[in-house]
Amino acid sequence: MPLTLFDDLVRPALAQALTLVMPVECGGCGAADVNLCERCVDELRPHPSRRALAGVDGDVPLWSGLRFEGVAARVIRAVKEDGRTSLISSLTPALNAAVAKVSPPADTVVVPLPTSRAAYRRRGYRVPDRLAARTTLPVARLLRTARRTADQRGLTIIQRRENVSLSMRAMDAAGRRVIVLDDVVTTGATLQEAIRALRSAGAIVLGAATVAATPRQALSEYQTSAKSERRI
Repeated sequence: MPLTLFDDLVRPALAQALTLVMPVECGGCGAADVNLCERCVDELRPHPSRRALAGVDGDVPLWSGLRFEGVAARVIRAVKEDGRTSLISSLTPALNAAVAKVSPPADTVVVPLPTSRAAYRRRGYRVPDRLAARTTLPVARLLRTARRTADQRGLTIIQRRENVSLSMRAMDAAGRRVIVLDDVVTTGATLQEAIRALRSAGAIVLGAATVAATPRQALSEYQTSAKSERRI
């Protein structure tokens, strides 16, 4: 059974049955006895935003369907950290709205970012792959990790770029039109590395798309940290 069909039909039925024997709460607000309440579903309506990712061969448009805060942040964390993959379907409209903003031609494929082995062992699934399977375009896993990287959390912009530099390689990408896909963008360093790898392999990168983007206020904290780092 395809994963999307399983998530749409089987998981909700199982989740409903489990509420009879195990407590369940809303992934967005914690309300009892529901996987995702109507108010939180409404909070996940897409509000696409655009920014540019700098690249050696020109900037790439990045579209995100939501801001990574509030309900959106809690639902994404529930998917990534708590194993609540049934919530992925609630993030699909935001992701598809972001992909649509890139205006992809018919022959475009979406390329999910690769997941580290450590993250895969911890979760048992690849979040970008699960998300990519729900887009309206074909999926092509063209990216591979070329070396290990440290956890990006807590790193400044400069440290993040150095951490992921030359950490990916692309396979069978020559001449293909692609949109790079991830769940959340913070500084954009990982997406920029993916774009570099794909372009090096001959791909035509039309854009990037994420479910959510870290708000600019939070990004300014990274920028402040980076400036302080340069002065040291």
